[in-house]
Amino acid sequence: MCSRREADAFIERGWVRVDGQVATLGQKAKATAKIVLDKQAQKRQTERVTIILNKPVGYVSGQAEKGYKNAASLIQASTQYRLDKKRFDPAHLRGLAPAGRLDIDSQGLLVLTQDGRVARKLIGEDSDLDKEYLVRVTGTLDARGLALLRHGLSLDGAPLLPAEVRWQNDDQLHFVLREGKKRQIRRMCEAVGLKVVGLKRVRMGRVVLGDLPPGQWRYLKPGEGF
Repeated sequence: MCSRREADAFIERGWVRVDGQVATLGQKAKATAKIVLDKQAQKRQTERVTIILNKPVGYVSGQAEKGYKNAASLIQASTQYRLDKKRFDPAHLRGLAPAGRLDIDSQGLLVLTQDGRVARKLIGEDSDLDKEYLVRVTGTLDARGLALLRHGLSLDGAPLLPAEVRWQNDDQLHFVLREGKKRQIRRMCEAVGLKVVGLKRVRMGRVVLGDLPPGQWRYLKPGEGF
């Protein structure tokens, strides 16, 4: 229902009950216990926002680095997508964090959220959400190399999960992954003799980038989910 940090905050406010009794931090509960979240906590969760950003090349996903701005700096009233109906509130920047990375030299769909439930769905240890990419490459790729991209490569000493990989056009590959190791697609391509010259994430789960322009953002719509 929420992140560990959120759970601690709810418990500290007395918003969690275990078998009818107000819970305390660190309290153990049996698997059969009835755990109830107070309506105030539920209301707090519904007020938290999730933002879809079309991150341009040259921005880092997380903390700003030397000479580069972070993607969250793009979230302002002037860059909100013109068709977005929800009004921007500066309070929505408080606690806003990226749920997953997108390399500085990559572009496309980046999710930033205040909601621990969303972050957990996208990057939690048990997350199996698929992510779709368009990858422009140079080099040659034979049938064996394509088969390896789909299944058979290892990174950091561990085998990769099967991936969906096909040619989109003459110089662009279409990837669907269910994991997200650091610079995974670039390293996969290097392993079969390709060089990535452009990478764009276009979908995470059921949420698509669509026609959102680079550098602009929108709120996750009511009823829209990953």
